[in-house]
Amino acid sequence: MAESLDFDGLVTAYYSRLYQFAFSLTRDEAEAGDLTQQTFCIWAEKGHQLRDKSKVKTWLFTTLHREFLGARRRQNKFQHIDIEFVGEELPMIPPASVNQLDTAQLVAALAKLDEIYQAPVALFYLQECSYLEIAEVLEVPMGTVKSRLTRGLQKLYLLLTDEPARPRPTRNNL
Repeated sequence: MAESLDFDGLVTAYYSRLYQFAFSLTRDEAEAGDLTQQTFCIWAEKGHQLRDKSKVKTWLFTTLHREFLGARRRQNKFQHIDIEFVGEELPMIPPASVNQLDTAQLVAALAKLDEIYQAPVALFYLQECSYLEIAEVLEVPMGTVKSRLTRGLQKLYLLLTDEPARPRPTRNNL
């Protein structure tokens, strides 16, 4: 893809994946479409500045993520609510039904995660990005990516089941 960076080729290659990432962040089809379109508009304006053409995927995902964060700051409509205060409102999902979750349920649960966990989990599991790619997109160290993935997955597990996440075995509890 690095050789052919024509606009139509980029849209064909990346539109679907960028839209999926945007939808996982916004949970709204129209807003995800707008974010994806805005990302390609920015590419049309500034893409020629990208020196390493092999980084186009990372550039597009980073740009989309920045636009999402900027829109959230401008709207100031994202409310942080601690789970302890809304625990009764969360759906109880029996463990046996976790294997039968569909994408809509997973995206809805992902939406309930704190914003700092949503993007790494979505990039890793929905977009199949590597730790390094996620670190570049989010502009955080790789260790931060790993810890946010671990914590995000634990919180997602709690949202989808009614049993607490089991701690990993250590030498002390073996």
